[in-house]
Amino acid sequence: MDIAAWLNRLGLQQYEQAFRDNDVDAEVLPELTADDLISIGVTSVGHRRKLLAAIAALQDRPLTSAARPAPALLSTGAADAERRQLTVMFCDLVGSTALSWRLDPEDYRQVIAAYHRAVGEIVAGFDGFVARYMGDGVLVYFGYPQAHEDDAERAVRAGLAAIDAVGRLDVQSVKLQTRVGIATGLVVVGDLIGEGAAQEQSVVGEAPNLAARLQALAEPETVVIAASTRRLLGDLFEYRDLGAVEVKGIAEPVRAWRALRPSAVESRFEALHGSALTSLVGREEEIDLLLRRWARVKSGDGQVVLISGEPGHRQVAHCGCSGGAPPRGATSAAALLLFALSPGQCTVPVYRSARPGGEFRAR
Repeated sequence: MDIAAWLNRLGLQQYEQAFRDNDVDAEVLPELTADDLISIGVTSVGHRRKLLAAIAALQDRPLTSAARPAPALLSTGAADAERRQLTVMFCDLVGSTALSWRLDPEDYRQVIAAYHRAVGEIVAGFDGFVARYMGDGVLVYFGYPQAHEDDAERAVRAGLAAIDAVGRLDVQSVKLQTRVGIATGLVVVGDLIGEGAAQEQSVVGEAPNLAARLQALAEPETVVIAASTRRLLGDLFEYRDLGAVEVKGIAEPVRAWRALRPSAVESRFEALHGSALTSLVGREEEIDLLLRRWARVKSGDGQVVLISGEPGHRQVAHCGCSGGAPPRGATSAAALLLFALSPGQCTVPVYRSARPGGEFRAR
């Protein structure tokens, strides 16, 4: 670790000579106390607090000396990495720099630890993967190492839940807020970089950078998503269009949306694909069979029809049962109930009352 560069990033480069004269290197730095800083000439209380907070933030990261070579790429070949679609979420603790100045380093450490725990528990609940804790930031992957068909949705729900969880924390009598940026895209993931405890799996692509930039643009307690994520969400959430925004490092403005809350749409299929469906072609015999079975149901003769096909064909919706309407051509007002699975939710047994006309109930 380059002590001079570290001091320069903190805006305290005037102490570089004092650190050098007292042989403070990367090995000694984590052990420095307030008394040590006074003895080497850091007389300003504000500067001491800033240095101690920065040292505390380094405690969770292994320090290497300036003479140590840069982390080497440890994977032996391209086969160790893979190309896949990934949704990346960046969480940032709002006002963390000001907190590091106001609080004692040990108190500040408790705040950061509580923040990390709150975000980590939320992410685990949505089957995400915390790739890295970076002081006041958290980098999360949805889609690696475990992929789901609804990773973009999981990321947004996790972001909204994290904002709520962090806002309810009571640590050192401090009101905490976070902000979230989310982006989706193709990446190459899986290469191991670093050594020992510093080893991590790298992700190369546009999504991580875009998510980090969107997080920087987000207001406190908001989730900002990229167009790549918005396309995958349909109407599952309520949004506020932020238009085209200037993003550092990207030549052209990018579209962004603020995810406000889950929508009230009952059907996940309609939320993701809209209510307009194309007509079935060449399925007259199958439709007639369904209508005959429906006629028997109306006469009180219960029927079970199994419709199967390749995954993704949305057989039930395309048979005209979407939205609770009877099959095409049916004129009866007989009730039709459509049940759809919701990824990430628990299954609930449904029972019907034994008496005629009884209602369905869940238990």
